[in-house]
Amino acid sequence: MGSKLTIQDIARLAGVSKATVSRVLNQRSNVNPVTRERVLRIMKEKSFGPSITAAGLAGGRTRLIGVLAPPLTWPTVPEIMRGVAEVIECTSYEIVLYSISPARNHSDVLDRILAMKLSSGLLAILPGQLSDHLRGLYEQSLPIVTIDDQGPPTDMPWVGIDNRISAYEATRHLIELGHRRIAHIKGPEIFRCSLERYDGYRQALLDAGIEPDPKYVFPGSFEITGGRQQAEALFSMNAREWPTAIFVGNDQMAFGVLTVAEAHGVRIPEDVAVVGFDDIPLSAHMKPTLTTMKQPLYEIGKRAVELLLSFIDPQNPFQNDLPEDRLPSSIPTSQPFRIQLATSLIVRESCGASRKLPVSS
Repeated sequence: MGSKLTIQDIARLAGVSKATVSRVLNQRSNVNPVTRERVLRIMKEKSFGPSITAAGLAGGRTRLIGVLAPPLTWPTVPEIMRGVAEVIECTSYEIVLYSISPARNHSDVLDRILAMKLSSGLLAILPGQLSDHLRGLYEQSLPIVTIDDQGPPTDMPWVGIDNRISAYEATRHLIELGHRRIAHIKGPEIFRCSLERYDGYRQALLDAGIEPDPKYVFPGSFEITGGRQQAEALFSMNAREWPTAIFVGNDQMAFGVLTVAEAHGVRIPEDVAVVGFDDIPLSAHMKPTLTTMKQPLYEIGKRAVELLLSFIDPQNPFQNDLPEDRLPSSIPTSQPFRIQLATSLIVRESCGASRKLPVSS
């Protein structure tokens, strides 16, 4: 026997069929425990490591999940991927990660990937310009779940948050602390979440009887440098015109604001209160610590891949997490699967919650 064993070799050594070995590898429950133990013992003795791709192709589909994600340097992506990975570790599937830029259309690259028939389904994180192409693939019955897509809502399964309500609550928190002059640093307008967060900010002001002032709205980039640039512009205004609070479109830009404030001798929160969005890990370690709207990033990744597995393998255990009237039998479905998770305001030092302003301020 050659050094590279096959499933057929393991079946012969264990005195079982290839189908039985396959069921053991795929963690199926319909295998006699004694038989399962014998097959596993032989595989261990022979250091047998089956090819996931080959085994999947032999069965008509692979045990690989394709994940389309922005670069891992994006601060929200690692927590999403942690949730995805912890679910996948409990299954017989593996992840193939493809890094994409949401600002570019990589449809040709995606088509080449899919032509290799390596992935049973796709999890698309912030697909951006790929959204239309993904929708076409979904309508051809490729299992796809999107996370926080930035285009208009479609019939593709989706997991994310309500950016409008979350921004509304962050702004309302500042209003309840007594602030009336509240600035906002927006994210890039190519992202739907940027527009939705601005809408939430604006609506919170209007509901409080505060007329939004365009001079307190600044375009940003979702990067630290964008926060720095806009903070420089803000603090170059006459100090008497400064806002008393800033709602920043994400935590990274808020970090830039805190840095510039310190350089200009602006005290946070005594002179200006600051609230961010996302609650990435570094937010709790800034000086001062950053008040922010927390996205449940880990839970988003977890729920999204569980939903995808429910489409790929209707017998998987995550099927039980879905409502009975929404169990997927085939795709596309007549009603879209949309899982919207709740955010929460994490109050820390930067908003000055311990020093509520007079309402007339």
